Order: sequence, then structure tokens, then C-alpha cells
Amino acid sequence: MLSNKEIVCPNNLLDHAHKKKGVNAAIVNAGLPLPMLSVQDAVRENLITPIFIGDKKEILKCAEQLKWDISSYEIIDEPVENNTAGIAAKLASEDKVKIIVKGHIHTDILMKEVLKREYNLLGKTRLSHIWHMTTTKDDKPLIITDGALNVLPNVKTKMHILRNVIDFSNRIGIERPKVAVLSATEEVLDSVPSSIDANEITKIAKEDNLNADVFGPLAFDNSISKKSAAIKGVKNIVAGKADVLLVPSVETGNSLVKMMIYFMGACAAGVVIGGKVPIVITSRSDEAPARLASIAAAVVALD
Repeated sequence: MLSNKEIVCPNNLLDHAHKKKGVNAAIVNAGLPLPMLSVQDAVRENLITPIFIGDKKEILKCAEQLKWDISSYEIIDEPVENNTAGIAAKLASEDKVKIIVKGHIHTDILMKEVLKREYNLLGKTRLSHIWHMTTTKDDKPLIITDGALNVLPNVKTKMHILRNVIDFSNRIGIERPKVAVLSATEEVLDSVPSSIDANEITKIAKEDNLNADVFGPLAFDNSISKKSAAIKGVKNIVAGKADVLLVPSVETGNSLVKMMIYFMGACAAGVVIGGKVPIVITSRSDEAPARLASIAAAVVALD
């Protein structure tokens, strides 16, 4: 059942990211082969100019293994892993870097530092995570949010997540995204709290005249399958045609993404948006093409 398909970085992201060349990026706790390889790929694509933060000896050792001359790039020598996040956050607060890329550091340590008020990196909306999912180079993306950052968001937080994903969708050429607000059912049921939230979000999105078609509750099948929607008699502008899945909890989003990766060979480009700088948060098991795609997504998300 597991896919052996090679993961490939989609043209959709690269084409839009190429419009912004050589963006300064802080690589947090660099110095391991896989994170360094993805940064090398991003440099080759002329997406970023890296500032490496971490143990200088290990960073140079990795670069040598990759046969990559990094002598023209800044290296900030900090051998203590947990100190690297603060350096990156400070660089971002001073506008010296435009994106932050997670290297070999725990996500909670990185995000805890970024969220400190002293760095002033938070915007008007709450931070949220998006996954831009594709299976081929020219695949139409499916965006899943939030499956990594907000654990069990309430309606207010979900509206922040919604606004963030609409903005990102616009940046990759989806002028008016179709957003399915997911639940386990397409009916509003008191026994299914996520269906009640979805119904409320649909009403608020309409009242606020957001630049998106938003509908929920929708189950997964009738969000993405016209056939399923037709069989069930679900008729609305989103059913069977969703560009975005707004999930009820982190478990739902995380599971959907991981299933697409391992069963379909999908490329999952993940980035935290909504703040002053996009933040690339990859899993330690992510392959290099997915890491490159995540960096491209961060570049695309820049103002």
C-alpha cells in the first residue's frame, strides 16, 4: 500500500517563487546533510541567500560532503542548538532575513522563540500552517490547513486560519479559492461539534464578504469528489471542487497529509504564515524535494 513514487517539487510553487529572487533566509541549526541539501537546492533555484546558524564546524563539514562552496555566505557560529532559534528571530526582527527555515531543531523550541513579543514578529492575524499538496510537477494543488500548528482551534482562530489561506491561495494564482470547511458529515449535528463550527464559519465568511467561496460542513468525500457530492445530493459551489480543506483539528490535517505522502507519493510543502516572516517547518523525515517546495512556499508567502 505504501507508495514508491518519487516525490517531486511542483512547478506551481517554483514559478511563483522565482518572481522573488535571492531572498535572505535564516537556516536555524544548520549542519546536517538533508537540511543542507534542500538549502543547496533552493540556492541553485535562486530562491534564497542563506545565513547559516549553528555549529560552524558541522556546517562546513556538511557543505564539504555536498561539494558545495559556501564561503560567500554568512555563518553565525552557535554550537548550542536551543540558542539558534533566538538568533534567527532577532535577524528577522531586524529585517536582516525575510524567511526562517527550520534545520535540525525541535519545532516547539523554534516557535516558542518566534512567538516572544520582544521580536515583534506577529501580525494582525494568528499564525497558522498550510500544506500545499501535489503529486506531480504540474499537479493542481490541494491546500490543507491547519494540520501542524493550531491543535484544536475555535471558530475565531479558524477565521484567522481561513483568512491566511485565502491570502496564500491568491499568491499562487487561485483568485477565488473554494474552501471546504471539513467535518465528519455534511449535516449540522449537535453531536458533531465541528459541523456546528463549520456552519458558523460559512455564515461569517459570507457576512464578511471574503474573497473565497466557503462552505461547510462538508465531509472529505463530497469536498473533493463531484461524484460523491452528486450521489449524496450535496449541491453548493464548493462541493466536489475544493481548492482548500480547512480541517477541524491538527489530527485531521496531519493525518490527511501523511496519508497523501505515504500512500500517494505526494509532495507536502509546509509553511507557517500570518506573521512578519514565513517560517518553514519541515518534518525530520521529509525528503529534499518537499523541503525545497516548502522553501518555495515561504518565498511565495512573502509580502
